[in-house]
Amino acid sequence: MGFLKKLFGKKEAPIEKEFTDEECNEDYELKSKGLENVLGKMHHLVGHAIIPFSIGGAVDMYYFTNHIKGTGFATMELLDPDGNGPKNNRLGTYELVAFTKYDFNENKDTPTPFNRIERKACGFLTAIGMYSSQAVLNPKETIEIPNENEENTCLVLDVYEPDGKKFKIGQREHHLLLCMQIFRSEMDYARQNGSDALFKLLKEKGIYPYSDLDRNPII
Repeated sequence: MGFLKKLFGKKEAPIEKEFTDEECNEDYELKSKGLENVLGKMHHLVGHAIIPFSIGGAVDMYYFTNHIKGTGFATMELLDPDGNGPKNNRLGTYELVAFTKYDFNENKDTPTPFNRIERKACGFLTAIGMYSSQAVLNPKETIEIPNENEENTCLVLDVYEPDGKKFKIGQREHHLLLCMQIFRSEMDYARQNGSDALFKLLKEKGIYPYSDLDRNPII
């Protein structure tokens, strides 16, 4: 995967099925349980977008602080109650996850390292989430997101199944697609040598699966 084109407006969807409030609420509960089975208890606060993702806004951010050191971010809006949304990759359909080494901070008005990476993660999860309805995104691919007035965001994708735990919504099996921000030199290395080679180096340094770039590139 190469360069992700900038997206504007509503996600492309040929036909949007209408779901009842009851169906949506049941789906939310089952999806929450599925995420918690993999990532531990969900934080009670949610980062709600001002403009809903379904009409072109940002994804809502769901936080997980009881899984690994730091904070996990997950989406819950890519999959509809029927399990449709992203184009099927080789494993099926998915929601997105990302991680920071920083602990969750409830004070959104302070420019802390956590708040900066949380906003950055919201941006790339939103862009990838929108793109996922138009393109097949497979684990181990790299992706580049254009930004205005700053360097492009470089990421590598991976299936996230810690200890073999799979993401399920009720009886339906989906998966979590990790979006990990990396340096351009690391992305180039993955493209030349394969993502598994990069993952090996990142894991040896204790960097995987975190997206924080307040570190030195390993390549």
